[in-house]
Amino acid sequence: MEENVRQELDTLKQMLNNWKRGFLSWASPDGDNDYVLLEFTEEIQEQVYPLVTRLRETEHLTNSEAQEFMDYCHSQVEDLRDQLRQVETDQSE
Repeated sequence: MEENVRQELDTLKQMLNNWKRGFLSWASPDGDNDYVLLEFTEEIQEQVYPLVTRLRETEHLTNSEAQEFMDYCHSQVEDLRDQLRQVETDQSE
């Protein structure tokens, strides 16, 4: 992978982390936070997935590199899910 592509993916990771922090601020202590996960997932599908697909199609990423990055994205959804559960638990105690 070229250095400029690696930098682009690092920038995307930072963007994902910023989004995740923003979506976490939407957390409701009543436990009805499915919409937050849905919104975060949709952002990834609409904003990140097309870019990663294009990088793969133009052979800037291999299939395995693209899959690895998308796996990272989906792991961030799971991380947000865990954080939302923690907010619900902390605020219900």
